[in-house]
Amino acid sequence: MMELAWPLALAELGWMAQGTVDLIMAGPLGAAAMGAGSLANMLFYPVATSGIGLLLGMDTLVAQAFGASDARDCRRTLVNGIWLALVLTLPLSLVIWALIPLIRALGTNPRVLVPFEPYLKALIASILPLLLYTALRRYLQAVNLVKPVMFSLVSANLINVAGNYALMYGHWGAPAMGLAGSGWSTAISRVYMAAALLIAVWRHERGSGSLLARISWRPDGKRLRRLFSLGLPAALQIGIEGAVFGVVTVFAARLDEVSLAAHAIAINVVGTTFMVPLGISSAAAVRVGHAIGRKDPRGAAIAGWAAVTLGALFMSSAGLALALIPRLIVRVFSADAAVIAAGAVLLQIAALFQLFDGLQVVTTGALRGMGDTRTPMLAHLIGYWAIGLPISYALCFRYRWGAPGIWAGLSTALILIGASLALVWHARVVEVQKDQETLV
Repeated sequence: MMELAWPLALAELGWMAQGTVDLIMAGPLGAAAMGAGSLANMLFYPVATSGIGLLLGMDTLVAQAFGASDARDCRRTLVNGIWLALVLTLPLSLVIWALIPLIRALGTNPRVLVPFEPYLKALIASILPLLLYTALRRYLQAVNLVKPVMFSLVSANLINVAGNYALMYGHWGAPAMGLAGSGWSTAISRVYMAAALLIAVWRHERGSGSLLARISWRPDGKRLRRLFSLGLPAALQIGIEGAVFGVVTVFAARLDEVSLAAHAIAINVVGTTFMVPLGISSAAAVRVGHAIGRKDPRGAAIAGWAAVTLGALFMSSAGLALALIPRLIVRVFSADAAVIAAGAVLLQIAALFQLFDGLQVVTTGALRGMGDTRTPMLAHLIGYWAIGLPISYALCFRYRWGAPGIWAGLSTALILIGASLALVWHARVVEVQKDQETLV
């Protein structure tokens, strides 16, 4: 599990580093620009990652086919994953574009709106390469080729930093575009990521008989429907989770600029810690899928629990860091004393749910390896929308807790979701093992 998980965890950190670098490099532009960047990302990513979620069914199909030693079936899923990425690009772009007038109508701080709109429009250009990258990545990691994934994301950060430096502040003869320049830099880095993984697939094919060139590239309706049936609950789950963070960011945008900046920093910090168990979750989906493909329920159980243990150990450590040194962490992003004080409070609240956040994401991956994407979606729907979000709203506005009230609601939701999915994973393991014993 460690062999597969650490490159994927590093890759996820590389993914998150793009947003972190963008936020840090936007710091000199002021609190309004930082808040605008956070708001745009909180709207862009729920929609974009819902499209990514529709491709997560590739984890199940490719990993199980690989476990069953069916190389042709692995490649058929890759071909149809690419088709699905192409089909999804236009509708996702239109949905994000339609959010701009909605944010205006909700009474968002006008100083935040000025950099918000051009930045979000620039991000829309990155949707196609992002989806193509996702399809290629799901295939590569499911056939145990994870180092290209890690390399593409880590090296893309260098391109993003250079692009930010040039396009945000007008260096090297480029125009000074402010926050919008960061959006265009992100789009360029994602084109690079997709190209890097395309080269990795091509090199893999050259060394393994070029089977991909000898199968049909026509879309397969049956396989697309299977991908869709597996991916839709995963997409809804990601959309549910991302939309909640988007909604609470809109809540924060109705507060003062300091609260919004502190909220943006806290979101970025917990998003960074989340990337490690997210990488472990992808490894869990692959290893559990391999075991299911070779009809080894005991191996599936061992792989899943190994992943849960790794995720729990890391997130417990992260929770301690957020509880003990919150001010030091916030100072990485801002030197403003008011932002540091407000952000430290939010990180101490976030420390409460770190362990449970790790449990929910790793068990979601393990369940996906088994082919169950529906249960995590339902857990997130109930935990976030029926419980967490109403608590956040009530504490923030009715009881006037402000941003800490928002985070208290999020903490409640994640504790419930993490605990429930850990119990579901245990029940699925017992069920699969009993089914195997019955067959024997």
